[in-house]
Amino acid sequence: MAKILLIEDDILIQKTVGSKLRKEGFDVISCSDGKEGIDKITTELPDIVITDVMLPYVSGLEIVSAVKNIKDKDIRTIVLSTMGQEKIVEEAFELGADDYITKPFSLTELSIRIKKQLSRT
Repeated sequence: MAKILLIEDDILIQKTVGSKLRKEGFDVISCSDGKEGIDKITTELPDIVITDVMLPYVSGLEIVSAVKNIKDKDIRTIVLSTMGQEKIVEEAFELGADDYITKPFSLTELSIRIKKQLSRT
């Protein structure tokens, strides 16, 4: 069972996404801010990190950088954001993001993208 860390400060999105992914058999760990997310990345070593860009304390882009600095495991990152501006998307990929989804998004699409990332590890 793949372990997913979901870092999302919108509690409704966090609960909705978490519930959907758990129903699909994923082990989901959720947190609401970037600082806690960084801590969970190093303690939990998830298979995938799904992060919002705009978070309290530490941004999602900083989280992408932190994930790519972990050498113990190949952790995939999916960035979620209402900010679909080309510059933000480019920066996310330059920092090492594996995928980028603009809100609002389909839970089915997110699930498909997660499975695609897992097949690459």
